[in-house]
Amino acid sequence: MASLNKSSLREELDTLKGQFERLCADGQMGQEGRALFQALLMLLELLMAVFMEKRTAKNSRNSGLPSSQTDKDDDTTPQPGARSKGKTHEHTRCENTRTVETVEIIPVDACDTCGEDLSEIPSEGYERRTRIDIVFEKVVTHVDAQIKQCPRCRAQTKGAFPQELSGPRQYGPGIKAYLLNLLLAQMLSLKRVQQSIHTLIDLVISEATILNYVMQLHQALAAWEQAAIEQLLSQPTLHVDETSLRVERKNHWIHVCSAGQITLKFLHPKRGREAIEALHIIPRYGGTIIHDCWASYLAYEHCGHALCGSHLLRELTFVVESNGYRWAANIKRLLQQTCALVAKRESKCLSETEYQNLRKRYRNLLTRGEKELPPIPPRQNGKRGRVAKSDAHNLWERLKRHEQAVLLFARLPHVPFTNNRAERDLRMSKVKQKISGCFRTPQYAEAYCRISSYLQTMARQGYNPLVAIQMALSGQIYAEAGE
Repeated sequence: MASLNKSSLREELDTLKGQFERLCADGQMGQEGRALFQALLMLLELLMAVFMEKRTAKNSRNSGLPSSQTDKDDDTTPQPGARSKGKTHEHTRCENTRTVETVEIIPVDACDTCGEDLSEIPSEGYERRTRIDIVFEKVVTHVDAQIKQCPRCRAQTKGAFPQELSGPRQYGPGIKAYLLNLLLAQMLSLKRVQQSIHTLIDLVISEATILNYVMQLHQALAAWEQAAIEQLLSQPTLHVDETSLRVERKNHWIHVCSAGQITLKFLHPKRGREAIEALHIIPRYGGTIIHDCWASYLAYEHCGHALCGSHLLRELTFVVESNGYRWAANIKRLLQQTCALVAKRESKCLSETEYQNLRKRYRNLLTRGEKELPPIPPRQNGKRGRVAKSDAHNLWERLKRHEQAVLLFARLPHVPFTNNRAERDLRMSKVKQKISGCFRTPQYAEAYCRISSYLQTMARQGYNPLVAIQMALSGQIYAEAGE
């Protein structure tokens, strides 16, 4: 071979197979030699498939590695909050802001052309130019409680302070909301949050105080979270996914459940069945869950399943790039064409006849793929465990086993082609981990999950994070899930 690459390997193998077939046809191969050479060819073809997969680099285009951007998903009926950008934010201003507007008149006293006095001439109109600026104002309110001594019994009596003034120095709700917005919504580190507030009010607020505000907001959202869970259980489809999060220098897992305008994230030390049972959402859910074929989700047979088309397309791309299998290219093309067709339909689904034709084409392509893939060697006597297979074999078996889940987007209008919604909802948690590095205790990681769930849900309803935080701290949560 002139060079060791995929095309030369495939050509060399095809040449060997052709020579072997000619020798067999001419009767120049004995029975034992023929059997031995067939076994060697089968093993060589399997090893070559694995070798080509190892030689192909994986990226966000051909594997499950996360991508920074994904295509817009238009293959399902419009649902509130289904798009990543959410609603256009309402013009809701924070309660502790004000606008000071002044008008300055520039007089005209003389004519620029002839110098005539115009001071007594009335103006015909105005040309306006506007300058907008911002001034940070610190409001300090001193509350003095009187101290009086009774002339009769000589006892001292103090005035009762308001409930929110529990100590010598207290910070108001505006500072609390601003700190929480910087820390949780804008993803600043604790140190930078301290520096920012110090620049504005010339006071240093300790990390313990800021973290105490986080826990206050976390507790204030407990009832909202329970109401949101009940709303999720009534949705026809549920996007689910999970990603790792470092807590106490160990891997924990964030589990997300999203549907409609609601996003909920939960923390658990485990990733699989134990975590799903502990969260107790999927075991009670009766609709269709959309996921990436994680085995723990497939264990729940009481609900429907739909597989993420983006994951499948990336895996098919990898198989095509690594081995050049025609069946993988044809399956990929079929899914892409069907997705585009469904996206253009107002009904967001195929007719029954079209769906049956789609399923027939899908099965024919998988049948051709079975012939194109190298055969798997039989298990040797005494060997235990699963038989090692290539990525292409595993993908082919998954496509065949979960045919209904792969094609469900073409049959039901409320089932999308991708699980991008759940992946987008998890994306900012990786940004937070990159900034913070690691959560010190599970309680703050759980607080982050609940608060970020609330902020994402409110963002889909048009509320900016600062206003949403103020509403939560004041007990005036206005969210569809919390009504």
